[in-house]
Order: sequence, then C-alpha cells, then structure tokens
Amino acid sequence: MNFIKTELDGVIIVEPRVFEDARGYFFESYNEAEFIKNGIPNKFVQDNQSKSSYGVVRGLHCQLGEHAQAKLVRVLHGRVLDVAVDIRKNSPTFGKYVAVELSDENKRQLFIPRGFLHGFSVLSETAVFAYKCDNLYAPQSEFGIRFDDPDIGVDWGVPADKIITSDKDRIAKGLKDVPNNGM
Repeated sequence: MNFIKTELDGVIIVEPRVFEDARGYFFESYNEAEFIKNGIPNKFVQDNQSKSSYGVVRGLHCQLGEHAQAKLVRVLHGRVLDVAVDIRKNSPTFGKYVAVELSDENKRQLFIPRGFLHGFSVLSETAVFAYKCDNLYAPQSEFGIRFDDPDIGVDWGVPADKIITSDKDRIAKGLKDVPNNGM
C-alpha cells in the first residue's frame, strides 16, 4: 500500500497494490500493521455502506466530543468526490478542505481523522460507498455544516441545479458555528 499525506495534517490517501490477471483483480484494502506503521493506529469498530445517485451530496458531517469518529472511506462501485474539512479550532488549516476522487477504478481510500467534517458528491450514475469508523454512531453527538457554506467553498463537481441533499443537510449550520469544545 502507498500512503500519501495531504495538505491537511492527518488526512491520508491510501492506494492499494492491485494484482490483475485474466481472472480479475485482488488487493488488500486494510492491513492493521501497515496502517499503524504509516501513522493510522485507529481501531475500527463499525462499518457502514450507502448507495446514492448522480448529484447526491452527503455531508458535511461529523460527531463531536467523546463520540468523535475517524473514518476510512472508499467506493465499491462508481465515482465520488470525497471531502474532508478541518474543524479543529486550534489548527492552522481550520476551515480548509481536501477533495479526492475515489472510484471503483482507482480503488483509492481516504483516511479522515477525528476533528474533520466529511462529505461526498456522486459523480457517476450511482455509487456504492463504504466506510469504517473508529467510534460507534451516536446521534446525540452529530454536527453538520451546510455543504454550500461560502466560508468553506467546496466545489462538489456537480452543477448547483443538479445537487440533491437531505433536508437536514440543507438547514445545517455554518463554519462559524463550530463549537470551541467540540474537538
């Protein structure tokens, strides 16, 4: 595996070594020892999966406080633009984001540490998205920022009139609403 650091401290792109032949392909998507050796010691306790259509934007979400989650995300089918936003108040990159295309073709994964919002937009007709979390889902700790918050300025790669979001995501807070004690 190849571990590629991004401009946001702790956000890491993981590229697997893919072995292909006439039968198809094989790759190792997770190896605890390799992840630890490359600065990702998290123990994952929950796996999630979603399916979405073109133009869907899910995010920007996280859990705060003791229920904060790190995530290891990947696409099983299709193509998405995956986004991590730094909301660590004392970070020099507070409010900055990284966007990485993940697809079933490039087989990349993105590790998003605690202290970051996460979201993605679907760039293909459909996408099946999978992610590991290092803490269990705790709805009372959910926090979200609008996907179109101008203080962050994410380009989701989808025309504005084609974006599909949930009601919850349309009424989410702004970057200015990140609590001081949340991370």
